[in-house]
Amino acid sequence: MGNNIVETIIGAVVLAFAAIFLVFAYRTADIGAGGNGLNLIAKFDQVDGLQVGSDVRMSGIKVGTVTSQTLDTESYRAVIGFSINDEIKLPEDSAAKIASESLLGGSYLDLEPGGAEDMLGEGDEVTFTQSSVSLMDLIGQAIFSATSDDDK
Repeated sequence: MGNNIVETIIGAVVLAFAAIFLVFAYRTADIGAGGNGLNLIAKFDQVDGLQVGSDVRMSGIKVGTVTSQTLDTESYRAVIGFSINDEIKLPEDSAAKIASESLLGGSYLDLEPGGAEDMLGEGDEVTFTQSSVSLMDLIGQAIFSATSDDDK
């Protein structure tokens, strides 16, 4: 009988630690902050490595999160939805590009503010975009350009 009480207490302690871990993970991952802020879109030719939940950064500082990825069936371009903090006002002529975190790491959306006086509003589109650069394409270009130079 005493053995059952000890097992019950140990089980309760394990469940308490699991709950604490889940709360910590939820707060650290910013899962709840998905739709808060100013929602914008940007269209790209290629979005390799960018995923829903990826960071949106400005000057290297996280200012938002990628919230959606869809394909425009008319232009066949990737439409990226993202949310940035409310306190950040983004000029209309701002640019967005997909940058790599490291050589082997994931990608993030990098925003470069423009100089216009008018600011983007809810649901507006960032029109100046630069797609991701494929590492394999760069390596292929380097190899083939080196071999074509050797043929001359």
